Amino acid sequence: MNLSLIESPLLDWYRQNARDLPWRHTRDPYKIWVSEIMLQQTRVEAVKPYYARFLEALPDVYALANASEEQLLKLWEGLGYYSRVRNMQKAARMIVENHSGQFPADSAKLQKLTGIGEYTAGAIASIAFGIPAPAVDGNVMRVVARLTGDRRDIFDPALKKEYGKLLAPHISKTDPSSYNQGLIELGATVCLPKGSALCSVCPLSEHCTAFREGTFGEIPAPKQQKPRKIDPRTVLIIQSDREVLVEKRPDKGLLAGLWQLPSMDGHRTEEEVLANAGNLGLDVVRIEKLPAAKHIFTHIEWQMIGYQLTLSALSEIPKGMVSASLERLEADFPLPSAFSSFLPYLKKKKTKQ
Repeated sequence: MNLSLIESPLLDWYRQNARDLPWRHTRDPYKIWVSEIMLQQTRVEAVKPYYARFLEALPDVYALANASEEQLLKLWEGLGYYSRVRNMQKAARMIVENHSGQFPADSAKLQKLTGIGEYTAGAIASIAFGIPAPAVDGNVMRVVARLTGDRRDIFDPALKKEYGKLLAPHISKTDPSSYNQGLIELGATVCLPKGSALCSVCPLSEHCTAFREGTFGEIPAPKQQKPRKIDPRTVLIIQSDREVLVEKRPDKGLLAGLWQLPSMDGHRTEEEVLANAGNLGLDVVRIEKLPAAKHIFTHIEWQMIGYQLTLSALSEIPKGMVSASLERLEADFPLPSAFSSFLPYLKKKKTKQ
């Protein structure tokens, strides 16, 4: 099909049907960048409060460049994929040091910044600067695959580059921002995955190969899911009065450098947990088994059991751990959402020990 035919109906549809989202009220490249990074693998409604809180604390690229790691991770707590915000800070420092605090108005130069790939560069270039650069995300891939009747695997990085080149000549020169956002919006609200596509209200249905051939439920090809690795873990809430012990994860690997509740590999028995506590010099006066929980990462599933250990006192803190008050834990220590199932049990002990 001829992609040049979709510009007019797409722009008309987007201008009438675009959702009212906070990041659509700005052309500030910093604010657009923050929203695009947050929206990666995160639902729109979940992002809204994070977006507002992040910009209130770090309103510009200079504030982000100078933020402490603890503040940065705390602001990102619950969004997951913490490498994203670390890369944002690296990019912010590059912008301050190499571009006098100004985002380069060029897609290729934007891609030289840490953590900014082709899609994010295209989104910033088109929305903030009005540059007709392609911004191809998963939603756009699905729309283009159906328009062209392409049955190939849209998760193939090579196909993403191909679609970017395919779209580039047809992006609106007068309103590239609405063109790119229109394709993304269409994929997010109308051209839905599998058999959920709302073809009857799609502004591009008359140009769509999959609609014409009745194959929209088959295109794109379903992703081949790899089985997740199961990782059994034992999580410990170790408390004395209103103090709780936390430890920092290794600097590399899953949840790198984040604070966590002390954990042990595997599912441990009560006897093993008490023996480990004794080896750490902890005087446990009570141990309680907590309900099991699980947390799913992209390729790993943590299957967790937990224990709450009450100590007589915290006279000596084990190496690698930190003692924090419940108030400080909430305010200063970014705990990954993987541990959220156990936090209510910690809070339950605020007034009773």
